[in-house]
Amino acid sequence: MSDAVVTRFAPSPTGFLHIGGARTALFNWLYARHFGGKMLLRIEDTDRERSTEAAIRAIIDGLKWLGLDWDGEVIYQFQRAARHREVVENLIASGDAYYCYATPKELDEMREKARAEGRPPRYDGRWRDRAAFEAPGDVKPVVRLKAPLDGETIIEDKVQGRVSWANKDLDDLVLLRSDGTPTYMLAVVVDDHDMGVTQIIRGDDHLTNAARQMQIYAALGWSAPAMAHIPLIHGADGAKLSKRHGALGVDAYRALGFLPAAVRNYLVRLGWSQGDKEFFSTQEMIDAFDLAHVGRSPARFDFAKLENMNGHYIRATPNEALARELEETLPYLPGGAERKHQLDAAMQEKLLAAMPGLKERAKTLIELLDGAAFLFARRPLPIDAKAEEILANGGRAHIANLLPLFAALEEWSAAGAEAVVRDYAESARVKLGQVAQPLRAALTGRSTSPGIFDVLAVLGRDESLGRLRDQAG
Repeated sequence: MSDAVVTRFAPSPTGFLHIGGARTALFNWLYARHFGGKMLLRIEDTDRERSTEAAIRAIIDGLKWLGLDWDGEVIYQFQRAARHREVVENLIASGDAYYCYATPKELDEMREKARAEGRPPRYDGRWRDRAAFEAPGDVKPVVRLKAPLDGETIIEDKVQGRVSWANKDLDDLVLLRSDGTPTYMLAVVVDDHDMGVTQIIRGDDHLTNAARQMQIYAALGWSAPAMAHIPLIHGADGAKLSKRHGALGVDAYRALGFLPAAVRNYLVRLGWSQGDKEFFSTQEMIDAFDLAHVGRSPARFDFAKLENMNGHYIRATPNEALARELEETLPYLPGGAERKHQLDAAMQEKLLAAMPGLKERAKTLIELLDGAAFLFARRPLPIDAKAEEILANGGRAHIANLLPLFAALEEWSAAGAEAVVRDYAESARVKLGQVAQPLRAALTGRSTSPGIFDVLAVLGRDESLGRLRDQAG
């Protein structure tokens, strides 16, 4: 089985790569990698009015950011239209498809009649067995599949189990539109067959499409790939996922400061479980992934859980790797472009030195960058309201008293600065916090920051003393 597995991710380029599509891509990727097979990428761009180059770029960029690669070149469905038409011509020749000359007015009348009789609207098969000489000369025909009228269409789905449809409830679907362009249903079947796809993994909103596609496979005498229809993602409240729940494009998650490894880990746990295990390395995901543990119930997207998982990944990422991740993500973060401009070698060194303290307090790269604002700030620092209150209530006097003690320090370090502050607090008979808070306010312009002695060490002697003099009054 190892060399035979071929999956595919087949998005329509009518918008960004949304989070549900990203999970589908991840499941296909993991399944293929688990079996040592291939995952192919097919852009289903047959809807020419809605397909855009920008959307194609967004999909490819989103997959790359998530770390999901594919095998071979990207396949564009529209470029295969001639092959799709060739297959339809073969179906017409074999008597498994036919030209239908029903007009839009006739189709509307069929729908109205079905509604009036309380039936689902379906094409009534009026051109199924009519001779070509009866065709009106002024109507461009569509081509329809001559679907079976009785019996059942059955799928043994790897997630949903056995699913069946009565053929009498499925009408003759359109294969070629009146302008000669292939429909989505036909193109998917032909492409999956020609690409050698062995396993389809997609959202369960495609389940009814699967019935139609199985009928096309049967008419062509082709073996259908195995199918697995995974439940859609819902919001934490159980409602269909919308933007308020987090149904954003993958690019938005990058701009919100999420790490791709954290997003991958969160997505794999949406609908797939491996006991109580929460955190997976990429290799652990590949080793463990299967379809047997994909649930049938909709997964619930919880933004708070994603943030917490991201915080875990930020803390667990080595400082150098996290600094690189932040630097690469800066152009996408609010205010990041300006920071990117300031990030010279000296600032990179400071950022790396500050990373242990910064990452303990951050759940996202935005919070990490915000925590690092004191590194990028230029004198005189803007002081926020809380920090100003600390300085105004006796804080500046403590800073003035500490300045000569800091200036006399032979070796500038966190440990040396801490010894000075502790000795001063003891001699002044005040609590350590009453001294540390004014220092924090003067050095960062805020009332919260990484450990204040680490801040002093990272800023260095000259910058620290300069900032303290600015606020000593």
